[in-house]
Amino acid sequence: MDLLLKRYMPRVDFESYEDFRDNYKISVPEDFNFGYDVVDAWAKEEPEKRALVWCNEDGEERVFTFRDISRLSNRAANFFSAHGVKKGSVVMLILRRRWEYWVCATALHKLGAVLIPGSLQLTKKDIAYRGNAAHIHGIVCVNDPFVIAQVEAAESEIASLKMKALVPEGREGWLDFHKELSKYPEEFPRPAGENAARWDDIMLVYFTSGTTGMPKMVQHNFAHPLGHVTTARYWQCVEENKLHMSVSDSGWAKFGWGKIYGQWLCGATVFCYDMLGKFEPTHLLEHLEKYKVTTFCAPPTMFRFMLQEDVTKYDLSSIHHCATAGEPLNPEVVKQWKELTGLQIYEGFGQSEGPVLLANFKWVKPIPGSTGKPNPLFDMQLVDRAGNILEDGEEGTIAIMDVKNKPPVGLFTGYYQNEEMTRDKLGGAYYDTGDVAWRDSSGYFWFVGRNDDVIKCSGYRIGPFEVESALVEHPAVVECAITGAPDPIRGQVVKATIVLAKGYEGTPALTKELQNYVKKATAPYKYPRVIEYVDELPKTLGGKIKRAEIRRADEK
Repeated sequence: MDLLLKRYMPRVDFESYEDFRDNYKISVPEDFNFGYDVVDAWAKEEPEKRALVWCNEDGEERVFTFRDISRLSNRAANFFSAHGVKKGSVVMLILRRRWEYWVCATALHKLGAVLIPGSLQLTKKDIAYRGNAAHIHGIVCVNDPFVIAQVEAAESEIASLKMKALVPEGREGWLDFHKELSKYPEEFPRPAGENAARWDDIMLVYFTSGTTGMPKMVQHNFAHPLGHVTTARYWQCVEENKLHMSVSDSGWAKFGWGKIYGQWLCGATVFCYDMLGKFEPTHLLEHLEKYKVTTFCAPPTMFRFMLQEDVTKYDLSSIHHCATAGEPLNPEVVKQWKELTGLQIYEGFGQSEGPVLLANFKWVKPIPGSTGKPNPLFDMQLVDRAGNILEDGEEGTIAIMDVKNKPPVGLFTGYYQNEEMTRDKLGGAYYDTGDVAWRDSSGYFWFVGRNDDVIKCSGYRIGPFEVESALVEHPAVVECAITGAPDPIRGQVVKATIVLAKGYEGTPALTKELQNYVKKATAPYKYPRVIEYVDELPKTLGGKIKRAEIRRADEK
């Protein structure tokens, strides 16, 4: 147990959150490389240990051991190297949830290259912007007509692009990734000297969702995977040799949170169901039952949609632990899920800029509505606009202190190719997350909203999360977004944009009922004076609600 973890941590087990907070430490070797020191290490120690169980909607299934991933990634490293990829080269992967993503990512890490995950939904404009901003050398895509069309439309605008390959088969003008792999040997010696990656070299770049402005390039170094031990072992509570499932496309940071780094460091087996098209909650529930998943993590929206089905029809007894992140978790969802399945949902909070930052860790008793307590890798405080540290009960911005000289393990190291923005964000006394919360006397953090999302109405400051939580307790509401709408007298009023559950209609009578419901559930001044019913909420490619888009539409 914990074979690899003990190489990097003086202690792996803790008796309480306080013990965890005070004594959790990670040491990072100068030459740490996830491809060699995790994937190849497991392949050497336990070659038949399962790394990945993969299936898709067509009934295909593949099981990969760490020896399989090691050998395939060596072939891929040789392939990439033959096409000019080396330490510092930038390669984009648009592979959905295909098993080849794990192979390519491991290969690129071994080479010391910079990996950029990309979403299946990227358009020609998105790809051209990313290609030029990051000087992409190569791109590997899933063989999807939309993706191919967008890349081919963008490639003439990306001067740095030298190589493109398709999975699972090629076409004219593209390399066939599978055929290419078969040409190369299963050995790839670890680079040495100046060709070897150091812990502080750039390994990974995430383009943020871009709810406002163009996406930023969040960069992580080769130590970043070690930061996700906290995410996997102490929040998601993954178990060695057992199946863990996090629901995420490979184009997003949540994939790194839940489907590769911390999980493989802990010796867990990643389970991947390669879903296509619109999310079908019944299909997900069927796969959780069939494959006997042990630990499970999904965004709050997916829990809400699963609860629209008869969850009791499915045997989920194999699941030991449920977690969620991505959006704040409404207490009513926690309540219903536990009533129907017996399972508590453990919320976590974070960003593309790091691993889990706040969470209901394994020793922390979840309180519905609270995001939990800080990751001990970080000194987390609440600050006001002047940077003053706030006391319990005071509302302020979540800040990570002492980041100027050496960012903590797992935290981003800046913005790729943008020294000015890096200095602005990490050159001061703390990193400002831009998220507003307050802390109670027991050390629990309570999320209020993004700085930009807090509503100012008649002198009151109203956080969207509390009103959203009240609304989703009503059976008519599947999901909603609370924003501030312009008002000539009050400046702003609370507006609710609502997706209704099956069987409900957005009538004036329902509007009045929902308004009265909120008045009883929270302070009356927080009720939504404006309610709009929609079929779906506007969301980023990463699935987060675009509250800014709703606000802009209301300001026209």
